[in-house]
Amino acid sequence: MSEDVGAQLRKGVVEPCILGLLAREPMYGWQLSEQLVAHGMIASIGTLYPILGRLRAQGLVSSFDEASPAGPVRKFYELTDAGRDRLGAFRQQWAPFSATVHQLVGAPDQRKDDSHD
Repeated sequence: MSEDVGAQLRKGVVEPCILGLLAREPMYGWQLSEQLVAHGMIASIGTLYPILGRLRAQGLVSSFDEASPAGPVRKFYELTDAGRDRLGAFRQQWAPFSATVHQLVGAPDQRKDDSHD
């Protein structure tokens, strides 16, 4: 595999992570990117906007403009009902999925050398 395993894992979960952040509160792009970059989920804010565009096109997030006391109007993103449903479905599947992956790859091989009967 030529691509970093971590990059593949992040690609698979970055959208649900964005939905999870927006479930807490509406956020503008810079806020979202700071959270995601700090947690190593995206490399930069430039990575975020195409993902937000896909989420909007799928009807999972919507946006609204709000005046900022410290500059120009900010575009905030929030979950739609469909986004809440998608996040709920992800949450239901994530715990058993991650537990299974951990069971399969998370611990070193515990077999004894003499188990080859």
